[in-house]
Amino acid sequence: MKGAFIVKEIKAAEITKAIKELCIDANCRLTEDVKSAITACRKEEPFPIAEAVLEKLEENFQIAETDMVPVCQDTGLACVFLEIGQDVHIIGNLTEAVDEGVRQGYVEGRLRKSCVRDPLDRVNTGDNTPAVLYTEIVPGDKLKITVAPKGFGSENMSQIKMLKPSDGLEGVKSFILKVVEEAGPNPCPPMVVGVGIGGTFDKAALLAKKALLRPLNERSDNEFYAKLEEELLEKINRLGIGPQGFGGKTTALAVHIETLPTHIAGLPCAVNINCHVTRHRSVVL
Repeated sequence: MKGAFIVKEIKAAEITKAIKELCIDANCRLTEDVKSAITACRKEEPFPIAEAVLEKLEENFQIAETDMVPVCQDTGLACVFLEIGQDVHIIGNLTEAVDEGVRQGYVEGRLRKSCVRDPLDRVNTGDNTPAVLYTEIVPGDKLKITVAPKGFGSENMSQIKMLKPSDGLEGVKSFILKVVEEAGPNPCPPMVVGVGIGGTFDKAALLAKKALLRPLNERSDNEFYAKLEEELLEKINRLGIGPQGFGGKTTALAVHIETLPTHIAGLPCAVNINCHVTRHRSVVL
């Protein structure tokens, strides 16, 4: 019919199946960019202990991928990012489909269940649900699903600060370096540092988490921030924390910065740290 609007339909069961597989895959197989970064750092690491630690990390992710076992015992909270095309119609309950996929993935994959039903009564939900779900409406008729398990050794080292506009660039750099230095060995370095600048209190934190999804070999497409990422990475690696905190030149594998416009009176800055096991897997339906 002339002028008819075509909508792509995706069944909730397809989403469940995809998330189940992504949960297992993300926890057992690091992406190539992360593996390559660890290997490259090992080859350039001048400190014998640091080099030996990086070699063990390589051995660990190779065994995990071969045997399909978790790269780390902390298989994290299941952070699920959905980019939903505006021309997509989901048949069924989206939230329930996501949680069912996480449940199946963590139970069938024998992944550690780390989710408690309430932050104060601390009773484990037993299946790592509910997921931490983020949704975004985008143009098109596709649904992109990204599962990013987030361990809390690194999550606990993350911080946010509502800087004043007068703090400026130097204030931002000082805060980021302070967060990393205070984290020390706790986030199991070499770490990946996600930074969110701008927006609001909550949006800056989300920007920092989304920054961790970017491939490690990709700089910001903004030249100013690409140079800032390089500068911060160099300064962080000069801190000498090193792999697993044993010293060395490899404290971070990458620094990624994402930004948004903000209020004239504000300069929110969030730092979300990830350990060397920077896990995320995506699929497009």
